[in-house]
Amino acid sequence: MWTVKKEKIDLDSVFVEHGCAESALATRVLRALPPDVPVTHVADAREASRPISGASDPFGAGKRRLVIARRKTPFLMPCPAGSSKFACCGYLVLTLASNCPMDCSYCFLQEYLADNPAFQLYANYTDSFDELDRLAANAHGRSFRVGTGELADSLAFDSLTSISRDLVEFFAARENLTLELKTKTDEIENLLDVDPRGRVLVSWTLSPDHVYRTSEHLTASPAARIAASRAVLDAGYRVAFHFDPLIAYPNAERDYLLLIDQLLDVVPPKQISFISMGGLRMTPRLRSAARSRFPDDPMLCGEDVLSSDGRFRTFTPLRLSLYRALAERFKKAGAEIPTYLCMEPESVHQHVFGGSPDRPATIGQRLARA
Repeated sequence: MWTVKKEKIDLDSVFVEHGCAESALATRVLRALPPDVPVTHVADAREASRPISGASDPFGAGKRRLVIARRKTPFLMPCPAGSSKFACCGYLVLTLASNCPMDCSYCFLQEYLADNPAFQLYANYTDSFDELDRLAANAHGRSFRVGTGELADSLAFDSLTSISRDLVEFFAARENLTLELKTKTDEIENLLDVDPRGRVLVSWTLSPDHVYRTSEHLTASPAARIAASRAVLDAGYRVAFHFDPLIAYPNAERDYLLLIDQLLDVVPPKQISFISMGGLRMTPRLRSAARSRFPDDPMLCGEDVLSSDGRFRTFTPLRLSLYRALAERFKKAGAEIPTYLCMEPESVHQHVFGGSPDRPATIGQRLARA
């Protein structure tokens, strides 16, 4: 029996948009809520999603508001990190929620969702299945990797929503679509009794204990994430890992290599579908917001420079050194693990791997089938 051990995530309030109260999602959430969390029904969820006036930390306060609303725009989109400037991985994003109840100091959502910081769930999330079926019908032999973990953690609050069950059952029946559930939690209970039929992978962002303790608030510990990955692997899921952001701090290389050893002691390298790596990067606005909210976090004060893409990035020699050390360690693991860099130009890929990356569509298909 899997036992979950996680930090308590508090909700101050829940808002349900008119027309959503009878939805399956709202019914599940309201039934599972602690009785002391107030629930308010509102005509327009946009008002409840905006920053709280007068709050000392509007973004942090917004995270403690749960809003159940109807999504009025498409659910499926290209990864917002994709760009012609970078060697991208062909990832497609399925937006079923917005924001995250956890609070990592470096998180880009502090900027991206600054004007809409409430944690939003979309009551009509099953409408996304029509979009996915249209994608599959027009695939012409292509395979796609579709993930829900870009604008929200894929499994945070899954004990309230059970959305993962519906997703796994849907993707298990579609041969050219692969679902990626990306998380920093160990909230996997709903996955363990649903058969993914090889069409679902669960991925974890991993950081050394030092980064976890200083910067990844309300997340599961690295050891708990690794243990959860083994549990879902044994239940028939594929697994993958994201070392992103890599943060260059004193003794970082030692800590990351130790973390990899801990991972490979639990998950055999031949059973890892892929690895991604990405350096810490922040726009000036995000950098300012993160340092304001977390003034004592040493991970936000490393050696960085303003790059040509308008982001502060770890000084290139430090970044390349970390990439190469991790890539070499995985290369020595005894199995060829597909590995890619996130939001890095082709030139960095050449320095790390000694060659140019494939086209995004090719990478996306390979990772969907890995």
